[in-house]
Amino acid sequence: MSTASAGSSLGTVLVVPLVERHWADVVRIWAEGIATGDATFETAPPADWPRFDAAKVPGLRLVALDDPSGHVLGWVAASPVSDRCVYAGVVEVSVYVAAAARGRGVGRTLLHAFVAATEAAGVWTVQAGVFPENLASLALHRTVGFTDVGVRHRLGRMDHGPRAGQWRDVVLLERRSPTVGS
Repeated sequence: MSTASAGSSLGTVLVVPLVERHWADVVRIWAEGIATGDATFETAPPADWPRFDAAKVPGLRLVALDDPSGHVLGWVAASPVSDRCVYAGVVEVSVYVAAAARGRGVGRTLLHAFVAATEAAGVWTVQAGVFPENLASLALHRTVGFTDVGVRHRLGRMDHGPRAGQWRDVVLLERRSPTVGS
């Protein structure tokens, strides 16, 4: 799909569609994010590929591979925000980077490729919900053109990890396409 440099220590990163053969790595990377306590309210990744596949928008699921080794460094995928036709061009993004690849441009490479894919698919708004403590994710989204919409205070209570039992705020960010839907 696309190749980009994501930092000298990584070499070349290849961004390709996320398919079932990547599932084990997606689960591993997702679990690493969950373990931080600052990535998601989820307590575990979906139990299997069919559940993940059914919940994510086809064509808007990508992985970053270390080229030439082929190791999965991270992934990004879209979920629909509603089944109402008026929201057909609005999706929510999830992006996860393997712990060993964080801070090296993998997330930025993935999100840039994802934004290009959403534009090609006719998506006019991409939204993201990020815990305010997740400074790296907030910075990543803002770097790729997302803006803060507001804070959803005490949106949910964590039931896992280092913040178990705490009510959490979520920063709502969005990226509005400058070309689609204008």
